[in-house]
Amino acid sequence: MTQLKLSRKERTSIEWLIVHAHDARTLCRAQAVLWASGDQSIDEIARRLLVTRQSVYNWLARFQERHARPLVERFADATRSGRPCTAAGVIDPLIAEVIEQDPRQLDYQATVWTASLLQTYLSHEHEINVSAKSVQFAIARLRMRWKRPRHQLSLRSKMWRQAKGG
Repeated sequence: MTQLKLSRKERTSIEWLIVHAHDARTLCRAQAVLWASGDQSIDEIARRLLVTRQSVYNWLARFQERHARPLVERFADATRSGRPCTAAGVIDPLIAEVIEQDPRQLDYQATVWTASLLQTYLSHEHEINVSAKSVQFAIARLRMRWKRPRHQLSLRSKMWRQAKGG
């Protein structure tokens, strides 16, 4: 690959992006492009970023191919293939609808909802088979928090003998 040439504006924008990057991948790719435009070799960049030389070559090629896009998009990941999330839009409203109810009203032998109990509820009531992890993600997306009940032994007051008449 030939030497990468950056304009002064691109160099300044990349330096700003390095300082303000929220994503580690973006940071690494921006550093690689900045260093490659200087006097750093591909081997040295790969060693410093703990990646393979091929990764650095791929980042530089992608950066140059996307020259018409905004700077952040030039460093971003491409869309990836794979199975899309199927439970995300389906179970969220069902969980939000039932979470305020007492599980005992629906004939469950529990006083609070748990991820596994919600999984059972979705399976029995709505015939939706999801993993407990999907339910946990849904609870996080709905920004719900709960704590497990903590059972503590009550402490005697200092005057307990007087209260008992002693």
